Amino acid sequence: MAKTSPLFECTACGARYPKPLGKCGECGAFATIEEVKGSLRKDLQRSGYSVSHHNGPIALPDVELSETQRTPTGLDELDRVLGGGVVPGMVVLLGGEPGIGKSTLVLQWAAQVQGTVLYASGEESERQIKLRAQRLGTESPGIHLLAETDVREILAHAERMKPGLLLVDSIQTLFDPEFESSAGSVSQVRGCAQQLARWSKATGTPLVLVGHVTKDGNLAGPKVLEHLVDTVLSFEGDRHHHHRLLRALKNRFGAAFELGVFAMTERGLVPAEGNPFFLDAEPRPGCAATVVLSGTRPMVVEIQALVASAGLGIPRRTALGIDGQRLGMLCAVAERRGGVQLHDRDVYVNVAGGLEVEDPTADLAVIAALVSSATGRILQPKCLFMGEVGLTGEVRPVSQLPLRLQEGSRLGFSAAAAPRMGFEGSSPLELHLERSVERIRMKPWLREVLEQEPA
Repeated sequence: MAKTSPLFECTACGARYPKPLGKCGECGAFATIEEVKGSLRKDLQRSGYSVSHHNGPIALPDVELSETQRTPTGLDELDRVLGGGVVPGMVVLLGGEPGIGKSTLVLQWAAQVQGTVLYASGEESERQIKLRAQRLGTESPGIHLLAETDVREILAHAERMKPGLLLVDSIQTLFDPEFESSAGSVSQVRGCAQQLARWSKATGTPLVLVGHVTKDGNLAGPKVLEHLVDTVLSFEGDRHHHHRLLRALKNRFGAAFELGVFAMTERGLVPAEGNPFFLDAEPRPGCAATVVLSGTRPMVVEIQALVASAGLGIPRRTALGIDGQRLGMLCAVAERRGGVQLHDRDVYVNVAGGLEVEDPTADLAVIAALVSSATGRILQPKCLFMGEVGLTGEVRPVSQLPLRLQEGSRLGFSAAAAPRMGFEGSSPLELHLERSVERIRMKPWLREVLEQEPA
């Protein structure tokens, strides 16, 4: 019998090698390549997506379609992120930092299900989950708890109970006895996830997998874990803050990058009321409001800027909530095209509320806040600033401008500085249509210095 050659695998990304190496050539991680022991038969099986009801290929026009029935979860913000509800056989991967509220969210979800729910936990005992359920007021008789880490046992109980929802917390704690590697390894995570997903697709049972994240905030485990699920949800936020953000990084049944906003209370997670990222305060230098889009959700956020003298001679550029390199570019544009001296001054920019903004629509708001802080002049009250700014100073068009203007009007704004290019139709707000940031000191939305600085 021929001797089987050893196989080595990176525990960070799943790349395979014929010999051990100190550094993974795929992800660059050090000391993560370990020998794979046990059978690879299950690991190489087809995934749940290859399940077909036909014996061979079928012509595209002959594929039968049926109306997809979505089942609401009972949590409005979660339904928004999922695309309207849960689809039969849907596989959801929920990731987030420890203590952010993942177990709280899935327990509240389970309490809203009309029917049987199997909650398989490899991290907590039944007593711990019971205590959380009592605190949240979610002691539903339909929730059945199972403290188990053997994926075969979980599937056996699920096959017998036929639940309406299967929750697994977490996928990194499961193991298959056929593999000799420990729980949490690439082979175990991939093999267990494929078995659970295949069962979910075959039975039409929605499946929720809770996953760990690395120190960089990425989902732990092989990248194939994100590929084999239908929806990847990221639960974000600071444990010391009141709000939590649920973001859809991938969704086969809805819009990607959709955002749900929750408030963490003593009774669990509740939908956030109003606009949690904008505080309607008195006009002051260095503050500008804009509307950003996350998926299809418009949100008004406040950009705060502080321009101060560089004490050490080397100016600093500090950005919280926006990309630091983009801030450096906007500072250069504001100085070169707008005539505002910033090269010898410290610049600090912050997005109020702790939100991470990637929408380039906030460029004009950043420049407006910088000019306001540098000159000590306030901006027009109740005015929004929307527009992407290029290196030549031009204000470029933004997507879905009417939707952003409607959101601003709903929250009581009366004016908006927006790109002149690409604008058509009427607006519910008074518009300052801008072509560029040239002669920025002469803009109509830049007002005089405050008569008296606030105490």
